[in-house]
Amino acid sequence: MSATRPFSKADPSPTTTDSTAPSPARARLRHIALPFGSLLLFLALWQLLAVSGTWSETLVPPPAKVWDAFIDVSTTHDGVRGYNGTTLIEHLGISLRRIALGAGIGIALGVLFGLFMGTVGWVRSLFEPWITFLRTLPPLAYFSLLIIWLGINEEPKITLLAVAAFPPVAVSTTTAVTAVPQSLVEAARALGGSRWDVVRDVVVPSALPETLTGVRLAVGVAYSSLVAAELVNGLPGIGGMVKDAANYNNTPVVLVGIIAIGVSGLFIDGLLLRLERALVPWRGRA
Repeated sequence: MSATRPFSKADPSPTTTDSTAPSPARARLRHIALPFGSLLLFLALWQLLAVSGTWSETLVPPPAKVWDAFIDVSTTHDGVRGYNGTTLIEHLGISLRRIALGAGIGIALGVLFGLFMGTVGWVRSLFEPWITFLRTLPPLAYFSLLIIWLGINEEPKITLLAVAAFPPVAVSTTTAVTAVPQSLVEAARALGGSRWDVVRDVVVPSALPETLTGVRLAVGVAYSSLVAAELVNGLPGIGGMVKDAANYNNTPVVLVGIIAIGVSGLFIDGLLLRLERALVPWRGRA
């Protein structure tokens, strides 16, 4: 009978667990606590900078004054409703409607152009330099021209946001389509698939992850162009509110508008990220 060897410290034991791995509850707590802690640290540094006297309150108002401005523009006070007769949520809602319409048009056109350029070589050679040229232009470079052409109402604002959102989606979709494995395309054709079948069943699903990333980028670019789009006749609108308040050195209201744009942008990007995870759950998995 052979002798049994006792377990040594180096032997793996089926009953041992990795104590260094965080539990799901701790991971969720850390996921919430870290952003909250960074926010508290930012507010503390902001308050210290405001009370240090390095700059006047006109340039760096304390958080309390910005909070008071937030309450003022969100409610009716002293007979004045919000800012310029419109509350903050109404300003933001009008701007979001402009972004939804303008960016929606730009994204839809970008996806269509991207599919077309990715599947037809000569179309890509024809349009890709123009899209690259458009992508490098800052919005203010052509906004004045849009005003000359389209007037000062909603048309130039919507057009500016659409033009800003179009290139990121077109470029990402084109790149994703050209990166589709040729073996999949040839297999679909060998099984009798038409050109439309190949595009619908092979190209679009393969390109969808990168296309959705381009959509998120396009929405971000549209947000960064919002204040530029509302420079002229932008009230009501959150960008118009920021510009009008800046004309009167009303820094607290300017900061309220900037924070509102940023928070709403984070919220919409989170929704787009959840949509991406729902449509392409296989992304990031082997």
